[in-house]
Amino acid sequence: MLTELIADLRDEHSDLVAIVEQVDLDLPVPSEPWDVRDVVSHLLVGDAKARLAAVDPEAFAAELPAVLADPVAFLDGWLEVGRGRTKADLLADWRSGFEHLAEALGALPADRRVPWFGPPMSAASSATARLMEYWAHGQDVVDGSGRSRLPTARLRHVAHLGVRTRGFSYAVRAVTPPDGEVRVSLRAPDGSTWEWGSGPDAVEGSALDFCLRVTQRRHRDDTDLVATGPLSDDWLDHAQCFAGLPTEGRAPLQKRT
Repeated sequence: MLTELIADLRDEHSDLVAIVEQVDLDLPVPSEPWDVRDVVSHLLVGDAKARLAAVDPEAFAAELPAVLADPVAFLDGWLEVGRGRTKADLLADWRSGFEHLAEALGALPADRRVPWFGPPMSAASSATARLMEYWAHGQDVVDGSGRSRLPTARLRHVAHLGVRTRGFSYAVRAVTPPDGEVRVSLRAPDGSTWEWGSGPDAVEGSALDFCLRVTQRRHRDDTDLVATGPLSDDWLDHAQCFAGLPTEGRAPLQKRT
């Protein structure tokens, strides 16, 4: 499973690099007050941190006090790596750093727990989290450049993470997750159905829109998702599958200026 995950992560990385090669690094992107250069810098440093967590957990843990002291400043510092650099130079470092990460993840035992800025994860979950980051920030670049991209079967990894982090969406807001299970039934890019869980409360719709929602790249009003029951309705309002501070994501399209 880990080998397949890393192969999909490599494909997600390659697809985004190909898009970035065609756009201006100074192009603004939505979701953050960032440009494409900032997206690349964030992913490049994120890859380095994920590799550090995999190969030297103690060194990674030594950085956590700085994160807790000022998480916004800590993450903003990641953007400095791209300042004043040529596109060729920055992308070369990005590719090289990613390869180091992929090699480190591939060398981990399947049962190894990897620390992160949220709860510790398995090696497979760490790879999935990086794939989600690539896909989500790739969406920022796609939206900012007015481009489009076809959804792939790799969305299943993002959707799975979205389902698994339902409880985290509440915990990150210091709220106790409500009792009960939510069934998730999604229409995959190939027309098949992906399903998780059971019960009367359900989220149904396209896998693409579910992934856009749990990564907060779309407001729920701009998706085809249908919530049945109070548990699913409340979850879709606050869904967040990424570590960090709680955020509410993008405003509805009709309310943007």
